[in-house]
Amino acid sequence: MAGSSTATWRNWAGTESATPREIMTPRSAGEVQAAVRRAGETGLTVRMTGSAHSFTGAAVCDGLLLRPSGLRRIRSVDAGAGLVTVEAGCPLRLLNAELARQGLALANMGDIQVQTVAGAIQTGTHGTGRDLGGMAAQVAGLELVLADGSLVTCSADERPDLFAAARIGLGALGVLTAVTFRVVPAFLLTAVEEPMRWSEVVGRLDELTSANEHFEFYWFPHTDGCLTKRNNRSAGPARPLPRWRYQLDDEFLSNTLFGAVCAAGHRAPGLIPRVNRMASRALSARTYTDTSYKVFTSPRRVRFKEQEYAVPRAALADVLTGLRSLIEARDWRISFPIEVRVTPADDLWLSTAYGRDSAYLALHVYHRSAHEAYFAGTEALLVSAGGRPHWGKMHSRDAGDLAAAYPMFGKFTALRDELDPDRRFANPYLTRVLGP
Repeated sequence: MAGSSTATWRNWAGTESATPREIMTPRSAGEVQAAVRRAGETGLTVRMTGSAHSFTGAAVCDGLLLRPSGLRRIRSVDAGAGLVTVEAGCPLRLLNAELARQGLALANMGDIQVQTVAGAIQTGTHGTGRDLGGMAAQVAGLELVLADGSLVTCSADERPDLFAAARIGLGALGVLTAVTFRVVPAFLLTAVEEPMRWSEVVGRLDELTSANEHFEFYWFPHTDGCLTKRNNRSAGPARPLPRWRYQLDDEFLSNTLFGAVCAAGHRAPGLIPRVNRMASRALSARTYTDTSYKVFTSPRRVRFKEQEYAVPRAALADVLTGLRSLIEARDWRISFPIEVRVTPADDLWLSTAYGRDSAYLALHVYHRSAHEAYFAGTEALLVSAGGRPHWGKMHSRDAGDLAAAYPMFGKFTALRDELDPDRRFANPYLTRVLGP
């Protein structure tokens, strides 16, 4: 194991920080076991951080913080069985590149690929999909170190309750050391990105979400403008974006220029409605076909703070209408578009989509701007619609609220009591959302 050190840890958005007693970089599951056992002997809590892209305090640790960068290997690829086993600290971008080299792919993804595989599944990272759920729904097996230092594996057939709980386990049940994903033959996606008016998108929600394998849209507050994205499998040939178009749209407009606009809006909020109207009118359509992960993901360089809730899919139109009315009534100045996605129901105990088809509303503010009033007001609306908060995004819910929102919450906390009675893996965020 790499030598221990101390330093201040911060997340990507700058919303959380910590100064652990020790920081270590284990390079094997055995070294994780040794670290957890030693922490138990010295009374330290243990957390494994990911790439710091959670907006909550999920990775905050004042005891022993384990860095994931020593656990990056892809252990095995079985194309015939459609399985790949990868160490927990492997970034998704490295996994995607290796799978592509071997003619394989993840069936669905979120919209960035900088997270570690463990960080992505533990907080419930998801994309959008008519038939396909989030990252954790594609997991076939886990390897993790429990609070007593033992190394265990679980799957649908081996320790099924642990498997149902630990795929989205918040690091509360153990330290993940490896993940086995179900993978599929590599495929192309054709992306159709098209501006639409608010009334058309809301009026056609059922059609757009049912007719496309992957549908999402962005609404620009203070305007009637939306950008819709429809991604569907294609037989090819590949027709990627020209390099100049990618640099113009995805790098310059969506990152460099957008970052400058957000900074200006932070200094002069009164400009935001006018700038959003100009931006929504400037949206243009584009269509391209490329390797799946290159279509699913895009660069995100403008730092922001985010709150995201999953509501029942059937309630989406009403929630959107209420959200727009609320923003207009409160006269907030919101520069970031609101992102809307959908997923089918799943059976993961702490999944936001547990037992119901779900729609996700992601709300962002520039990282230097105040978020409190906006997030509190919209959270109240989303909670009233039966919303469940994304575990890696900012929210104010606690265990008392969440026990009623998640049908398997009690089974999860009972398993936590059994596996970690001394709360070796606790931190303030877990105490708030799961209880002491």
